[in-house]
Amino acid sequence: MTQTKRILAFVLVLVLCVGLTVPAMAEDIIGAQYEKTAGYVAKTVASPGFGSIGGDWAVLGLARGGADVKSGYFEGYYERLESYVKSCEGVLHKRKYTEYSRVALAVTAIGKDARDVAGYNLLLPLGDYEKTVYQGVNGAIFALLALDAGQYEVPVNADAKTQATRELYVQKILGSQLSDGGWNIAGTAADADLTAMALQALAGYTAQASVKAAVEKGVAALSKIQGADGGFSTGGAETCESNAQVLVALAELGISLDDSRFVKNGNTALDALLTYANADGSFRHTMDGDANEMATEQALYALAAAKLAESGKSLYKMDAPKADTQSGTFRDVVGHKNQKAIEALTEKGVVNGMTADTFAPDAGLTRAQFCAIVVRALGLSQEKTAEFTDVLQTDWFCGFVGAASKAGIVNGVGNGKFNPQGAITREQAATMLARASKTLGLSGAAKDADSALKAYPDAQAASSYAKDALAFCAEHAILEADRTDLKPSEAICRCEVAQMVWNLLAAAGEV
Repeated sequence: MTQTKRILAFVLVLVLCVGLTVPAMAEDIIGAQYEKTAGYVAKTVASPGFGSIGGDWAVLGLARGGADVKSGYFEGYYERLESYVKSCEGVLHKRKYTEYSRVALAVTAIGKDARDVAGYNLLLPLGDYEKTVYQGVNGAIFALLALDAGQYEVPVNADAKTQATRELYVQKILGSQLSDGGWNIAGTAADADLTAMALQALAGYTAQASVKAAVEKGVAALSKIQGADGGFSTGGAETCESNAQVLVALAELGISLDDSRFVKNGNTALDALLTYANADGSFRHTMDGDANEMATEQALYALAAAKLAESGKSLYKMDAPKADTQSGTFRDVVGHKNQKAIEALTEKGVVNGMTADTFAPDAGLTRAQFCAIVVRALGLSQEKTAEFTDVLQTDWFCGFVGAASKAGIVNGVGNGKFNPQGAITREQAATMLARASKTLGLSGAAKDADSALKAYPDAQAASSYAKDALAFCAEHAILEADRTDLKPSEAICRCEVAQMVWNLLAAAGEV
């Protein structure tokens, strides 16, 4: 081998070795810094409780990063949170609904259910679209992150002027994007913090063409405002928090730290974040400042996000709380006329409580929720659908609507829409159950519709499409036994749905 060839071979080996060790080195750096910072936070935030600093964010960072905390650490946090929630009767703030979102993220991170904290559903406020976005686009951002964290359904908020949906929150974020591709609370140019947070929330929705395009513009905007040292600033000031939020955004989007778009003069976003680190594991807000608790906690969960991203996991996408298969007696249905049906269907996993010990029998349901109940009752397998323009592949109910559509149980409301978040009426419920009966071997039609409806004075008020279905439900005792009127166009409540579904299964000999 010539001298030149030997040199070339040596260089090639060197390049290959460097290429193989750089990612490992980055992992080691992230892991080591995370452990150091987690140790600092666990020590300085010894008794976390409700709060933005010294509370929920610290818990999120420690839990999601798998920190080695003392026994009972997270249990103590939850006990203190429950005590606080009880003291304020579930009202964390009358205007800042990001409070609910932040707590939901922390609670879900430790395996608890945000729908039942001391008996209060802390996600319920997020069902009110207008109040949630009162703070601006950040309200929509954190609402999406909180709802998606535990794969929670958007709660139906009966007091809301506008019932929230995931799509409304997504559209709020898209509609707030600036011409330069970024986001800002009040300014006209991309702000690193808010742009990064918007990208975090949209990361799970890039299957939608409009979201994908917005994310690509947002990523380009972030790349453009990255400084020569790899860092990011907000309002003209470079801060640890800005760098932390960008690091989370890159992790959630699956963008490598050494992606050429985010390497300036050899410096990455991680390099920039670590320049704010102190020897004890804390972080400074600015380069010339002292240890700062908010900066440290944001750096902690940013490091957790980077650590999780190494194995293809997400900071915000967590395991769904296992509260969907409650059994036993709900305290608000004891002695209720529909108690037996509610408890039996809960045991079968067909219906769920609103919290661990409440069913909310008089609350209404959306069309999507009702669809899910019917599909579970029939034992149908979920099937994703693209049939309806307002049912997205990322929606929790997509598989339920698809299964019901395939079985001929639902047809939509026209113009290619299903109206999943609309309240379901009694005649709509009866129509779907009559169609569902065919799956169970029943006819789905009344033998004598006129006779079957004779007992109900308001039967003529029913829509023409629903009269036969209502008659079928009356004839087969699927309607509640003590009904004296139909009120066909009124929203049906949860307890009545449970009874009708149970009666349908009984009519088919399934129970």
